[in-house]
Order: sequence, then structure tokens, then C-alpha cells
Amino acid sequence: MIHSLRGRLLLWLLVPLAAFVGISSYAAYLSAADTANRVQDRALQASADVIAGHIAWTDGRITVQVPPSALSLFDSPYGDHVFYNVVDDRGRILAGNPQFEQPPMPGAASPVFYSSRFQSQPVRVVQATRTMFDSGEARKVTVTVGQTLLGNRELVRSLRMPALLREVVMLVLAVGLVMIGLTVELSPLLRVKDEVAGRDPMDLVPLGARDLPQELRPIVEAINQCIQRLNEYVRQQKRFIADAAHQIRTPLAVLGAQLEFAARVDDEARLREILGSMKTSTQAMTNLANKLLLLSQAEAARNAGAAQQGTDLVPLVTAVLEDMVVLAQRKGIDLGAELALDCARVGANEWMMAAVVSNLVDNAIRYTPAQGQVTVALTREADCAVLAVSDDGPGIPAEARPKIFDRFYRNALPNQEGSGLGLAIVKEIVLTAQGQISLSPGIGGRGVTLTVRLPLAA
Repeated sequence: MIHSLRGRLLLWLLVPLAAFVGISSYAAYLSAADTANRVQDRALQASADVIAGHIAWTDGRITVQVPPSALSLFDSPYGDHVFYNVVDDRGRILAGNPQFEQPPMPGAASPVFYSSRFQSQPVRVVQATRTMFDSGEARKVTVTVGQTLLGNRELVRSLRMPALLREVVMLVLAVGLVMIGLTVELSPLLRVKDEVAGRDPMDLVPLGARDLPQELRPIVEAINQCIQRLNEYVRQQKRFIADAAHQIRTPLAVLGAQLEFAARVDDEARLREILGSMKTSTQAMTNLANKLLLLSQAEAARNAGAAQQGTDLVPLVTAVLEDMVVLAQRKGIDLGAELALDCARVGANEWMMAAVVSNLVDNAIRYTPAQGQVTVALTREADCAVLAVSDDGPGIPAEARPKIFDRFYRNALPNQEGSGLGLAIVKEIVLTAQGQISLSPGIGGRGVTLTVRLPLAA
């Protein structure tokens, strides 16, 4: 298989050109053979006419005197042999080679030209019939003249070779010009290759496409689109690192201050209080690190595009709600479930779907006031499993809704806990599972309902 674009284009050109040269060469051969046959046929007819002109009645008999001029017409430097005979209508050979017997061509116009074989050699033959009249008697005499094809073939070769040579020269010239043209026309693509290969890994400036041929511009535009996506990805990573560093720096600073303060405290009760606060700060950092790791894993799974294992949402939602009951009871929140399906298998890993359900329920409980209500519903629409988590809390202002899936964005009071990563993690996992997430009013028109639609697995 040819892997070179230049080679493939050249092959596409050579195939029709070679076919054209072959057809043209064959046509030139047929034309040369026809011309050579015509030349030989003229000489054969002239010889037959000369021989027929010397057939006469003598004393009541048909006689033939073959003059030397009848055969001198065939003088050839190629050593051709000439055969002839003259036969009357009674089968009597009047002159010539008695072995050179050719079947007569009845009903055919005279003269008749055809190809035959004699003494294991191909010959070109002319057969002419003349009617002789004497004293009211009519007799037919057939003159047959044949010649070998050495001169004929040499004439065909001499006529054919110049045409064949011209076609071969044209083919070679066309191949050379095409190679030069391909080299010149593909040079912009090679320049693009060199520009991309010689770039620094962090140089994400789009490529210039102004001087490129029209057919190459879509390639460069596709590369530029990829560069643009890489730029966006790099910006997101930089922002993620900066935001993560900022989020980690705050609890670290608090923890450092608590350590300094604890070092100066002598009161045991006060020290236990400070240690409790340090434990809270450490737990907050651990939760933040876990969420950052989970978000990274979700992004990696989405970018890899690997096939995911199926997960049944019914037992998973039940297990998550059992874990969340204690948190809901602490705030006096009514945590309910409406599971309308016996089985809802989706194409996502279990840890991913557990993260989606737990983050949605945790957010709803965290931002719903005490004595509120949170409901988790699992239904089916067409070929999708629909997971809806609703609450009757304060809801989300209209201006904040476009940002709630951004990393580290929090629509909360200053004293409310949270990292701002929960819904970002949910969004990444839902997109990885080829699903959708939407926002709508919550229970009784208050609060918010987050709805996740995931395609059911086969």
C-alpha cells in the first residue's frame, strides 16, 4: 500500500495515462498494419495483373508466359519469398508452384486479398480471376500470388515505433512535470508541517492560512480549532490550579494560625477547643482534596472517552439516601424518595453515579433551611432515566443560575460550608455519560429542582 500522498496522486495520473498510451499504441499498430497490408496488396495486385495480362489462347489452348517484371516488383532487402501459380477452371496448373494451391473464393469480387500460411510461413495472398474467350468458348483462369511478411512486419515496425516513442516521451514528460508540480503545490503543506513540528509545546498561536491553497485551508482551520480548544483547556487548567491553590491556602492559613495560637495557650479547656477547630479545618481540607480528586477523575474519564460499566440507579439511590438520612435528621429535613422504576441501568461507572447522586442530595440538604423538604425522584422518559432532586429552600437567583456549574462558585451565605465543586463534578460526570442536566423550580414553586437525564444502557 502506498502511504505517500505524492505517490498516490501520481498513481491516479499514471493509470489513465498508461491506459491511454496502451490504447493509442494498439491503435497505431492497427493503423501501421493496415498501411503495410495496403502497400503489400498493391504490389501483389500489380504482379497478378502483369501475370494475367500474359495469359493467351495459343492453338486452342490457354498458355501463360510469366515475365520477369511480374516478380521484380517484390524485390526486398528483407529476404521475402514470392509464390504464385495460375490455374484454369479445370484444375490444370498453367504456371507457377504446383504446391502453392490456395482455395478459390467463390462469389467474391476479384481481386481478393487475405492472409494465409505456406511452408510454415505466414503469407499475404492475392487471388484474381480472368475470363478467357476463344471461338465462343469461355474459360476462367485464377491467378494467385503470395509473399512472406518479413518486409510487411518491418514496415509496420518502422511506422509504429516513432508514434510509440512519441507517446512514451510524452508519458515520461507528463510524469516529470506532475512530480515537479506536486512538489511545488505540496510545499505549503510541508511548511505547515514544519511550523507545527518546530513549535514550542506551549506555543498555542493559531497557524496562518492566508497564503495557502484553498484545498489546504480547511486542514489548517481544523488545526487552529484544535489549538483554540487546547488554549481553552489550558486556561481552564490554569484557572483550576489557581482556584484550587486559593481554596487550599485559606484553610492552611487558618490551620497555621490555630497552631500558633495553640502553642501559646496554657488552659487545657481552651486547648481542646482549638484542637476541635483544627480538626474541623483538617476535615474541610480533606473534603476539598477529595472533591478536587473526584473532579480530576471525572475530567479524565470524559477526555478518555472509554466505555463505562453499567450501573443500576435504583439500589444506588437507595444506598446514598440511607447515608444522607443522618445529615437530614440533624437539620430536621424531610428526606423522601419516589422511585418509580424497578431497574434503571445507565452506561456509567458506579463511583461516578454515586458522586452525582450524593453531591445533588448533599447540596439540597446543605442549602435547605431546617424543617425543610428534599425529595429524590427516579422516573423514565423514552430511553432515558430521569433523576430529579428537589427542595423547598430559598432557590437560586436568576443572575446566578448560569454560574452554578462553574468550579468554586458558591451561591451561599458566608457561614455556610461548601467548596463550590459539587455541581461542577456533577456536570462533568453527566457529560461523560452522554447525559443532560437542567434547572427548574423546586417543591411547591420554591427552591430548585436539578434534573439529570441519562440514556438507559442496553
